[in-house]
Amino acid sequence: MSKIGMYFKDSYSELVHKVSWPTWGQLQNSAIIVMVASVIIAIVIFAMDFTFRNLMEFLYKALY
Repeated sequence: MSKIGMYFKDSYSELVHKVSWPTWGQLQNSAIIVMVASVIIAIVIFAMDFTFRNLMEFLYKALY
C-alpha cells in the first residue's frame, strides 16, 4: 500500500509544483483557434459532401 500512497503523493507534487499551466489568455487563444479550425474543417467536409452528392445524382440520372 505504501507504493500507491507514494504514487499519489508524487503525482500531486508534480501537478502542483512542476507543471506549467497556461494563463487564462493563452487558454482563450487556444480555444478560439480550435473553434475556428473546427468550423473550417466542417465547411470543407460539407463542400466535399455537397459536391459528391450532386455528382452522384447527375451520374445516376445520366445512366438510368
